[in-house]
Formats: sequence, C-alpha cells, structure tokens
Amino acid sequence: MLNRLFTRQIAAFESHYHYDMGYAHRLLRASRGAFLRFSLFARLAQHREGVAPAPYFAARLAATLAEDCGPCTQLVLRMAEEAGVDAPTLRAIVGGDLAALDADTALALRYARAVLAHAPAADELCAAAEARFGERGLASLALAIAWTRVYPTLKRGLGAAHACERLEIGGQYLAPAAVQRAL
Repeated sequence: MLNRLFTRQIAAFESHYHYDMGYAHRLLRASRGAFLRFSLFARLAQHREGVAPAPYFAARLAATLAEDCGPCTQLVLRMAEEAGVDAPTLRAIVGGDLAALDADTALALRYARAVLAHAPAADELCAAAEARFGERGLASLALAIAWTRVYPTLKRGLGAAHACERLEIGGQYLAPAAVQRAL
C-alpha cells in the first residue's frame, strides 16, 4: 500500500517536470527504507534562504553540469524557470557567459565553479559570496552545490545515467557541445 502511494508521488513528479524517475522507482523496489531516506534528503535539498533564485540556480546548475549534461540538468532548468529565473539568464548560466549575468548571479556561478574545481580562488570567492549574501546565503549556495551533485551520482550508481543531450531553455535548444565548451 505504501509503495503504491510512493509510486503515485514519483509519477506526479515525473509528469510535472517531464522527467524520468526510473532510478527512484528502482530504489523503491530495492528498499523502501532507502527510498524513504532518499525522500527526506530530497526535501532537504530544496533549502534556499538569503539568496535570490537566479544566483541559487546558478550554483545548482554549475553543480549539475559538473556531473551531468542531460536529464538532471534539464530538470534543474525547469525548476529554475518555475522559480522565475528568465530564459536569457539561464542560457547565460549554462553557456558560461558571465558578462550577460547580473553581478550576484555571476558571483554565485564563479563561486560554485571554483568550489567544484577545488580551485585556489574558492576561498576568495567564498568570502565575496558571504559578504554579498550573508552567512545564510552562503550556506544555501554551499548546500545547493553539495546536494545537487548527489542526484546524477545516484542515477549513475543505479545504472540510470544518460549521455549528454541538448537542453531546452525557454523554447530554444543548446547542443551538448556548446554546454561542454562553457564548462
């Protein structure tokens, strides 16, 4: 009975975001306990305070693109659009066009990329992000980077990862090669 309820919840998510949650179905079949823990994690992974949607999703997209250039990235793009981030901003984030971004979003993207690359500039950008967004905003960005990386990794671990695909943003498409060059 509980599994049917969870299956319906997964299906509702799939329908809402046009996203294949085959890996979640597989996790549920394998272990309800594992699925329940994953569900709690999924709720925690939506934490955002002290930072506007565009900078927050810049950090999430940087983390997703570091792990995946396909369905997970497309899902985060849809979530960003739903949160009110406009298509030109999303195209600039995915394309790595810092000049086309407002200062806060560019800072969040640069910070996330530095953290993901273990770059020496991460410390300086961390300080800049904290100065701009405060402790809460910095915590939200850091958590967004860490949590977002879990999903593509889990999918890959369950054999559900997909190759790169073109990304749809505001009715226009970006080819995987354009996305990979921006990384």
